[in-house]
Amino acid sequence: MKHVITVISMIILFTSCTQEKVAYVDVEEIYKEYNKAKEAEQQMTIQSQKMSNEIEEFRMAFQQKVQEYQNASTSLSDTEKQQKEQELMREQQEIQQRQQMARQLIQEESKGKMDVIDEDIERLISKYAESNSFTLVLGTSSQTKSVLYGKSSKDITSEIIESLNDEYEPEESEEASE
Repeated sequence: MKHVITVISMIILFTSCTQEKVAYVDVEEIYKEYNKAKEAEQQMTIQSQKMSNEIEEFRMAFQQKVQEYQNASTSLSDTEKQQKEQELMREQQEIQQRQQMARQLIQEESKGKMDVIDEDIERLISKYAESNSFTLVLGTSSQTKSVLYGKSSKDITSEIIESLNDEYEPEESEEASE
């Protein structure tokens, strides 16, 4: 009997020593507070606005041509009208293509930046988990709800954000280097 109690005590002792250490992070909070993510969002907003302004200039010039055509259309022959309308349609299509290409370029650049940020976050979480003996780090957000409840002591979001921001060195902007 004494031997059975000793074995059970040993099993309980070994089981308690091998418990898994678990934590979680709020992924949305990391993206909101990570300086590199904030900077990337700001850069993409600026670039998007710049492209939008360029397209707006083309659109305004096009509208001016349409207005000029409408004012002069009464004095043009049917052939001239048809030719001018075709020219205006081609120009309108070019503007639409430019707009579509600009959107696609912004999306590709944004995805590339976000992929790099995702890699940074994953790498740092792995490093943090290993150095703090976590066997599992869960991620949660308002969309995924993968952690429905967690003690606040298990939330390492602020530590991850702090580590990411400490490690991050802002790039020199292109405007500053010109």
